[in-house]
Amino acid sequence: MAAKLANKNVLRTFTPLNALGPENLMEILAKAVVGEMPAGHYLFKEGDVDKHVVYILQGTVELLADSQAVGAITGGTAEARHPLAPEQPRRYSARAKTAVQYVRIDRDLLDIMLTWDQSVTYEVDELLIEEGEQTGDWMTRILQTKAFYRIPPANIQAMFLRMEPTRYMAGEIVVKQGDEGDYFYIIKQGRCQVIRETTRHPEGVVLAELSTGDSFGEEALISESRRNATVKMVTDGVLMRLAKSDFLTLLNEPLLDWVTYEQATAMAKEGAVWLDVRLPSEYDKKHLPGARNIPLYFLRNKLRELDPNGRYIVYCDTGRRSSAAAYLLNERGYNACVLKEGLAGARLVQAA
Repeated sequence: MAAKLANKNVLRTFTPLNALGPENLMEILAKAVVGEMPAGHYLFKEGDVDKHVVYILQGTVELLADSQAVGAITGGTAEARHPLAPEQPRRYSARAKTAVQYVRIDRDLLDIMLTWDQSVTYEVDELLIEEGEQTGDWMTRILQTKAFYRIPPANIQAMFLRMEPTRYMAGEIVVKQGDEGDYFYIIKQGRCQVIRETTRHPEGVVLAELSTGDSFGEEALISESRRNATVKMVTDGVLMRLAKSDFLTLLNEPLLDWVTYEQATAMAKEGAVWLDVRLPSEYDKKHLPGARNIPLYFLRNKLRELDPNGRYIVYCDTGRRSSAAAYLLNERGYNACVLKEGLAGARLVQAA
């Protein structure tokens, strides 16, 4: 019964959820936890520190300070439209006076959504109007990726303003394997193929096909290396491109989280997974215990094999390839950090 109450119409009655746009409200809805509490049980206690915002749907909750009742909140009333005693640490204990139905929302997620709506939406809407309706498809897809919750709103606005549209014909090469990296690309219209040439397949092997809203070109920019694949247009299209210096400043830095070997080993003990993005031959020669090997150039095709709820510590020899891999993972909603200085740094610690 409680689950039926957790719908967007109910959430819209709460403050400040009623200020959210439809997409962000649905994101909150997908992660909201609805529960029931018997009379006499506590939703939280005075002095608790937690990461949740609680709303009362039905029933009555008593607020207590030093075990003395100081007030009560009943579901469906005007007061219940606000978070229940939201101060941190908790100033009051919240005890169910009757059986209670409630909804619990992650505080950080709510804050991110509110910041997004209040800082970015109007700026993006202006850009959509200027560019035309078709622009909305690629912009919407980019903005809905979890990675962009970590990027400051001002950076996102600057990214859209600095990007330049470039038209390409079907069959035209956008980037060539072996060339220096100069731009980051997002597909506004059309489709592309990612092709990698190898000694055994000099004609190239198709690794992926990309369409509206997909991006490419970040690996060479982050790792300061040459393009590791060719990207060719399958259809006529328009690509939005961002210069290397702008990409590194606006997108790369906010998305990368560097950790030391000591920090990484502590994370691994708590369940984080080591992800080695070097070649299999490098991995076979030496790797960290328990590490999983997915070479950087295969990572896009192997994403479905990774746990979207897991945490990954990405490494290579120096940090170049792993930083590109971590960007790719974070951009697609995974939780990944980079081992600072790579295996070189790990060896220094182990030898000390």
